Amino acid sequence: MPTLTLIGKPDCHLCDVAEGVIERVLAELPDEAADRVQLVQSSILDDPALYAQWWEKIPVVLIDGDLHAHWRVAPDRLRDALLAADDRPKEATA
Repeated sequence: MPTLTLIGKPDCHLCDVAEGVIERVLAELPDEAADRVQLVQSSILDDPALYAQWWEKIPVVLIDGDLHAHWRVAPDRLRDALLAADDRPKEATA
């Protein structure tokens, strides 16, 4: 299951735009793929470590913990990355 993390803060115009792009992309994904995406939203105001790392780059989008985009989110690129993350082989658990 891919984890999509949006890091931003309240009253951030670009964060609101990024959230809208994410919502549209998730709505356009095939249901089986969209259902497997776990969306996590975090605010830099609630976490000093996030603030220190990302304050000048918000909004930040991570996919499975890896940086996907900051400042602007391209819908086509996000859709492709989520589908690719969903297709990755799952590691077997022992």
